Amino acid sequence: MGIHPTAIVDPAARIAETAEIGPYSIVGAEVEIGPGTRLLAHVYVEGPTWIGEDNLFFPYATVGVASQDLKYKGERAETRIGHRNRIREFVTIHRGTQGGGLVTSIGDDNLLMAYVHVAHDARIGNHTVLANGVTIGGHVEVGDWAVIGAFTGVHQFCRVGRHAMIGGYSVITQDVAPYSTTVSPRESRIYGANKTGLERRGFPSETIDRLHKAFRLLTHSKLNTSQAIARIREEIPPTPEVEELIEFITASERGVIK
Repeated sequence: MGIHPTAIVDPAARIAETAEIGPYSIVGAEVEIGPGTRLLAHVYVEGPTWIGEDNLFFPYATVGVASQDLKYKGERAETRIGHRNRIREFVTIHRGTQGGGLVTSIGDDNLLMAYVHVAHDARIGNHTVLANGVTIGGHVEVGDWAVIGAFTGVHQFCRVGRHAMIGGYSVITQDVAPYSTTVSPRESRIYGANKTGLERRGFPSETIDRLHKAFRLLTHSKLNTSQAIARIREEIPPTPEVEELIEFITASERGVIK
């Protein structure tokens, strides 16, 4: 295995033979790093942390350290990172807490750009892009294929639905609907379906059109949310995506941005 002479690796760490630990990196006890994963330089990983295969960590990333939550009392909690993620410079990922299930998790094929912060007990799905300076609060859930623009802050306990796109510099204090484009210049607003992103991922035009009609009923019909959902059920032929949108809204505890 490629461990640079200046790296410090705890004997209790489990490092795959094809993993690489770069100069001045520190890997603590109870850290497991899978095949093909590379820590380029000055990366700090504290356990318990499990990291899968073929991930790439850029310099000064920090993974698995204790939560900033004042309720955290040192209970044993972990961090889990899947496969083929790119974790850029100065990213910080904090482990879980008792109040959130004791796990912070990141799935597969994600890009976390420089200075992203992932707080305790957050759950990031697969194929997401978190642009520079994005701050993910504690207990936040980010669905698959979501894209969050630069310097956006997502309030703790919020959910970001699948295939959603959030514009840069947004302040997200409520759930973000799946398949939507949401931008927050001063207050968050939903601007309709994430048409470009859905087209790129091969969604049929009929599905996108139905989602667009559903969002227009939610945002431009002057109906309250319950009335708009009733109209969606009446007027739009059901698809799995429209049903997912309705389920997401009805399950929301913080309300959904409109």
